[in-house]
Amino acid sequence: LDGAALETTIPQRDAARLRNDMGNKVTVVLGAQWGDEGKGKVVDLLATEADVVCRCQGGNNAGHTVVVDGKEYDFHLLPSGIINPKSISLIGNGVVIHLPGLFEEGDKNEKKGLKGWEKRLIVSDRAHIVFDFHQVVDGLQETERQAQEGKNIGTTKKGIGPAYSSKASRTGLRVCDLLGDFKDFSTRFKNLVHQYQSMYPSLTVDVEDQLKKLKEYAERLRPMVRDGVYYMYEALHGSPKKILVEGANAALLDIDFGTYPFVTSSNCTVGGACTGLGIPPLNIGDVFGVAKAYTTRVGIGAFPTEQLNAVGELLQTRGHEVGVTTGRKRRCGWLDLVIVRYAHMINGFTAIALTKLDILDVLDEIKVGVAYKLNGKRIPHFPANMDVLQKVEVEYETFPGWKTDTSAARKWNDLPAKAQNYIRFIENHIGVPIKWVGVGKSRECMIQMF
Repeated sequence: LDGAALETTIPQRDAARLRNDMGNKVTVVLGAQWGDEGKGKVVDLLATEADVVCRCQGGNNAGHTVVVDGKEYDFHLLPSGIINPKSISLIGNGVVIHLPGLFEEGDKNEKKGLKGWEKRLIVSDRAHIVFDFHQVVDGLQETERQAQEGKNIGTTKKGIGPAYSSKASRTGLRVCDLLGDFKDFSTRFKNLVHQYQSMYPSLTVDVEDQLKKLKEYAERLRPMVRDGVYYMYEALHGSPKKILVEGANAALLDIDFGTYPFVTSSNCTVGGACTGLGIPPLNIGDVFGVAKAYTTRVGIGAFPTEQLNAVGELLQTRGHEVGVTTGRKRRCGWLDLVIVRYAHMINGFTAIALTKLDILDVLDEIKVGVAYKLNGKRIPHFPANMDVLQKVEVEYETFPGWKTDTSAARKWNDLPAKAQNYIRFIENHIGVPIKWVGVGKSRECMIQMF
């Protein structure tokens, strides 16, 4: 049927319904580098308006610090939107949940003034559970890697990888199992423990003690648990709502697209929002990429623009580049636009937030990596093979520093011309508009461009 014939076969009313029935669009915020880009700040900015804020992947290996009214809140598993008393926070099916970690985090933030968070939190019944022994195994695996290969991955030892392994090998246990028949759950829990003990003979687990604690957590968790698929469907197709998805980790840590094997165990690119919440691609609206004005990386793995010199040290100290989750010093280097463009190819960013521009205020000159070379020849793509990535030479563009304090800037025109030039170059090179520029820690320090 051609278009005209089709119009006549569908009554006018139904055609209108088909057009309007796509439902609400969700806004997704994703890291465009190796994590620690300041996604929390962007999410926090958008969460003040949002009705629902969701996490779709990862676990408490993520770390966001959000400053509100001079109070610093630390989030690892809770969506940053939990600060907003008017919004609902949802932990989706793609997230792996360490229950002691979840409640400890909530209670700790409650002491700082976060009220009523348990009433605003919804947990998907299909989310997998991270057990204490997963965390122990995470540590054991790292020790083993170190012994066998002389290097580990540099995981956060939060049990995330082992929990996703249990999920993929179909021996994992989910929230719905914990809230179901506890006798059945106990049997499956014991089997899972035995499975790990046969692989790691040094692993000791006090099964009865663990089950006792899990039973207590189950009752505290029960009021928060919903069928996530139906909840999201209702949220998308009910009254107009602003729905925000907060990505954890980042593109270069993605299990498929990251610098494998030095990656996390979930998809932290845009597809993870669909699979981790049960929402169709049709309902994805804006996709905001967050990139720092320079590059950092935690743990090991290739890092082409890394500066093992005074510049790297300056970025580390000025930028307070220490991991929120691990307390590890982050490795620092110049902004690498090869990786940000690569992240854009996968995610299709509609706009970018460029953070921590103020950290570059004191530099005489600033470099930006624009291409990789191998044996003197430019390579047109981001290499999948880590040995190749270790060997690339970076081609840089050099910019004069602005040598001015930008931390008080609140609009585009407050920024020095050389800083504006740097921002415009990044924008043109990636081909994505920069919507925000961050020049400090608090909410007010995000300059909105359009």
